[in-house]
Amino acid sequence: MRIYNSATHKKEEFQPIESGKVRMYVCGPTVYDNIHIGNARTFISFDVIRRWLIASGYEVTFAQNLTDVDDKIINRANEQGRTAAEVATEFSDKFIGVMRAANVLDPDVRPRATKEIGPMIAMIKTLIEQGHAYAADNGDVYFAVRSDPNYGQVSGRNIDDLMVGARIEENEDKNDPLDFALWKAAKPGEPSWPSPWGEGRPGWHTECAAMVHRYLGTPIDIHGGGSDLAFPHHENECAQATCAWHQGFSNTWMHTGMLLVDGEKMSKSLGNFFTLAEVLEQHSAAALRLLMLQTSYRSPLDFSWERLEGAENSLTRIAGTVENLRWAANHATADADEAASEAFADKAAETRAAFKECMDDDFNTAGAMGAVFGFVTECNQYLEQAGDAADKAAALAAADTLAELLDTFGIELPEPKVELPLGLLGVAAGLVAYTGDDVDEAAAKILEARAEARAAKNWDLADAIRDQLKDLGLTIEDTAAGTRIKSL
Repeated sequence: MRIYNSATHKKEEFQPIESGKVRMYVCGPTVYDNIHIGNARTFISFDVIRRWLIASGYEVTFAQNLTDVDDKIINRANEQGRTAAEVATEFSDKFIGVMRAANVLDPDVRPRATKEIGPMIAMIKTLIEQGHAYAADNGDVYFAVRSDPNYGQVSGRNIDDLMVGARIEENEDKNDPLDFALWKAAKPGEPSWPSPWGEGRPGWHTECAAMVHRYLGTPIDIHGGGSDLAFPHHENECAQATCAWHQGFSNTWMHTGMLLVDGEKMSKSLGNFFTLAEVLEQHSAAALRLLMLQTSYRSPLDFSWERLEGAENSLTRIAGTVENLRWAANHATADADEAASEAFADKAAETRAAFKECMDDDFNTAGAMGAVFGFVTECNQYLEQAGDAADKAAALAAADTLAELLDTFGIELPEPKVELPLGLLGVAAGLVAYTGDDVDEAAAKILEARAEARAAKNWDLADAIRDQLKDLGLTIEDTAAGTRIKSL
């Protein structure tokens, strides 16, 4: 398995620190509002990466934080006349709920910043003792960026280049414009905690470093997030961790690309800003995942409602193929062509192999989905050619292959099977003299009568069957896998 490492800008052979095990951390949200689809792109991408690592046999420990104290949360609370804790609790719960709705697996560990103040203070004290941080007169504590000779290793930034754009604020308490806050002195009306430097709260960059070390140990195998976090957030995390504990922080850094909407940056002012909850009200989680996985996680993703509708249609097509395969397996009435069956079974194996090859190449979901779509076409061709002589084992294996590969992506196929109404019993009784009470059996009798009517050119009966089914909102579909009754 090869993974693109953002820090080295190249694909590298993945070698976990501990054989067979992966420790993975992905930065979670700052919980002051509903997450948008750009956020969701990151979380869905890493959910699929995690799922593939598990499917590949690794024991994965996945941690993701919730930033529940931050300037944005405090500002939102002040605007609404609420406490920061109330705002954070509301949007933490909403985030967890919408992630589950998107079929994103819960993390194994979900630390909250406000519950991890002790480990953060301990890390800051260690940094001060080692000369990597200092307490300012105003009660803030800053990390001394120039004390870290490796600063810039995650983002590829150069300190001298950073200085060109640095802004020196009036009444600056920092020793260097590049230094960043580890601890912020308390302000009136803000949540705060006691510390050796007075009442205050942690800086944003501080929490993840402390939580990774506490729950996963350092170094870890994979650290991920959106590309906007590479600098300064991930750079600053890494600097703190490596200086505090003199170990590497993460062997592999992974970052997702930006999400665009109809080719433009998502913005409320442009009217193209959508929350994940809004999207899931109109479309299935499966379709959204399928849309997102047709682009490499590292590349920009262009979202549009038309593309999402296309993903829904693709899912319906795949689900129909799976149903046709199972139908053919259960309704074959002639001997299967052995050579054709073996060739078709080989196609299923080849699809699984192609899928794996793509996913092992930096989680190439676009290539993997290409293998799936190609196999769907081959399945439909096989059913068309085999007719009622489809091989049961090969057809079932093909259906299982499609369902299992999509399940690896967390994509649940829509259930195409129609629940036939009880009114079908009346149609069967009036047209084919069926007197039983089994709706599926009545449907079979109606299809049998229609086939006989068409063979005898009894168009009146065939039309009567069609019209009465239409009155029930049903129609008859003739497919390569057989004939069935379905919803209009």
